Parts: sequence; C-alpha cells; structure tokens
Amino acid sequence: MNDITVDVLIIGAGPSGCVASAYLKNNGISSKVVEKSKFPRFVIGESLLPRCMDHFEETELLDCLMAKKYEIKSGARFLKGDVVCNFDFSKKHTPGWDYTWQVPRADFDNTLAKEIVKKGVDLSFEHEVTAVRFDKNGHSTTTVKDEKGNEYNVKAKFIIDSSGYGRVLPRLLDLEKPSSLDAHSSIFTHISEPNRPEGVEGTLITFDVVMEKVWLWVIPFSNGNTSIGFAGPTEFIESFKGTNAERLREMLKISDYYYDRLKDQEFLFEPHIIKNYSKAVTKLCGKGFALTGNSSEFLDPIFSSGVTFATESGLKAAKLITKELKGEKVDWEKDYTSYILKGVDVFRTYVDEWYTGNLQKIFFHRPENPVVKEQICAVLSGYVWDDTNPFVKNHNRLVKTVVKVIDLENERAN
Repeated sequence: MNDITVDVLIIGAGPSGCVASAYLKNNGISSKVVEKSKFPRFVIGESLLPRCMDHFEETELLDCLMAKKYEIKSGARFLKGDVVCNFDFSKKHTPGWDYTWQVPRADFDNTLAKEIVKKGVDLSFEHEVTAVRFDKNGHSTTTVKDEKGNEYNVKAKFIIDSSGYGRVLPRLLDLEKPSSLDAHSSIFTHISEPNRPEGVEGTLITFDVVMEKVWLWVIPFSNGNTSIGFAGPTEFIESFKGTNAERLREMLKISDYYYDRLKDQEFLFEPHIIKNYSKAVTKLCGKGFALTGNSSEFLDPIFSSGVTFATESGLKAAKLITKELKGEKVDWEKDYTSYILKGVDVFRTYVDEWYTGNLQKIFFHRPENPVVKEQICAVLSGYVWDDTNPFVKNHNRLVKTVVKVIDLENERAN
C-alpha cells in the first residue's frame, strides 16, 4: 500500500472518531481513519447521555441513529434497598435534549462507521498503528500495519487519538499516569430476556446499589437483550471465585430487586472483567495531536459519561483543528485542555462523592428537594459545562454542603 498524506489522521472509528471525521468532512478537511478492529465488534459503554445528541445532530449523524430505533433512555433509576430515586431528563436545570438511547455498541458504532464512509471519509478496518514520529512543526509520520501485515505511512498535520481503551498515543508517547480514583473493576455480560417485564419496567436503565461502593447495572436494549454487570472495588470483584460466569451468578444473589428476574437467564457470552478501569494521562494534547475519549481520561461507568466525553472531545478537537488549518489562532491549552478538564473535573467530583456515600445520601434522602434534583439531573445529562448550574459551578463544595444540611435535618428529627 502506498503512503498517504492527509490533513488529519484519526486513530479509532468509535463515536469520538466518527464525530470528529464527520465534522472535518463537512468542513472540507481531509482525514484518514484507521481502526485496529473489524466492525461490528463488542465494546462496553452502552448508556448514552442527552448531551451527546447535540454532537450527533451538529455533525449530521443523528438521522442514521434515529433509524435504528434504539431503546429510549429518558432518565435513570437508582435503587438502594426499598428507596427509589428516578431522574427524568425532561426535568433538568440546563436546556437540552430530554432523552438519549441505550445501545448495543457493536451495532451503534458500526452504524456510525458506515455513515461516515457514506459521507466519503476514508476508513480502514484492521489497520493498526505501530509507530509515530513528529517533526519540529508537529507534523507526523505514522506507521500503520494492514490486515495482511503490510506497512505504510500516513503523513498528517494533526492526529486525533480516538482509540479508546487501545490508548495508542498514550502508550507510544509515554503519556500514561495513574488515575486519582480508587481501583475499581467491573464484570458484565448480555442476556436474552424472553420474559422481560411489560411496560416501563422492562425498558428502564437501573443502577441497583447493593453495597455502598458496589452496584449492579441493568440496561435493556430494543433488540430484546439486556446488558448486566457489577462495578465496585477491585477487591470485591476478585473476592468471588470460579469462572467469570460463576462469579457473576453468585454476585446476582446480592440484588434483592433483580435476582428473581435475572437468575435463570442465559448469558450470551462469557462475562468480561475489566480490572482497574479508571485511566489518566499527563496531558490531553501536544504539538500536532489531541487525545479524545477513553484514550485520555476514563473515570467510572456509574454516570454513563464515557461516550459523551468521547463525542464532546472528538468534536472539540475537530473544530479547533479546522480553525487552525484555516489560519485562525488556537490556544490548545485554553481551548482544549482546560475546556475538557473542566467537564472531567465536574464528573470526577460526582464519582468521588458517589463512593464516599455523600451523593447517595442526597439521592435517597426523603423528601426530595426538587431544585437540587433538577440541577443534579442536568449534570447527569452531561451538561457539565453550564456554569449557570450551581452543581456545576460549585461542584467541589456543593455536594458536601447539601449533605451537611441533610445531616442537620436528621439530627433535628431525632
């Protein structure tokens, strides 16, 4: 295969790479997308947030997804014992989409990939990046190996790393660093539910808090299958013995709410385990490259932020590259790193406070405070850059402040 020269090389054809390449194509910027896997392929991260609908709409990728009739996600349900906390995306502080989807990612990602190819994007599957070199101007020469083992080079002015857990540039450029979050892991599979409950109960995405730091997710898809899995401290996941299937079946006994519904369901594949899933990097961008989605920071699946951060960062990187290629000044530290990290920091606070138990205390406190709930709902919808929301602007202290008020109320009641 002959060497290729383009404006932008995109590594990875997941949602981040598709959103980025679609934006570049719509704005006349040439790109090449290389994807190590062959689609469709299984990947985790099946629950979206309303914020990413803005990204699909802006890049003209919404219609192909609408046509798939994925399961509507109009909110999220959290359970703890016999207390239920329902978040309704139509009742949130920040204006925006009031629904999104629950998606089998193999089909979802493949749909996006097919659509960018229809748009004329040059996409190659089973092509693996093996090396990258940058010159003093930030222009890169990337060595790629195709499905037959043949190597070729891609010369580009910019690289967008959308490789997800492949984390190509963090590995090749030694950008990895330990996450500030505790070591947590997950175990998960899909089941077929021929006797899924009728009505809303059979469609709800639910997070069942079985222990303060351990929770079960149940994510129904419109194809009749359901994603189930546990997340929690790594030592909890490792405390169960046997095959992965035996481990997961034993864990299901902990869920009073779901055990009867799930105990006899066939696993559609041997459950996967991802250990110590939180990831971090020393920087999000450099001269000639930007990291997006899971190739940069991954926090925790509790609030389903993964795909939304992927599409947010992919679109932001593509916009800044387009501006720079058209001769406009771009301050990458301010316009990219600071912007993305602002949203990451908000969600990191919520992840931290979930596992301290503070956020759970707010979720399950009765009576609920409708104003607080609407503001938190906007965060859980992915609108974590809206400083009109006190739970965004003051995220570092407001959760703790509300918990202190709840504690005082409880003391007075007793």
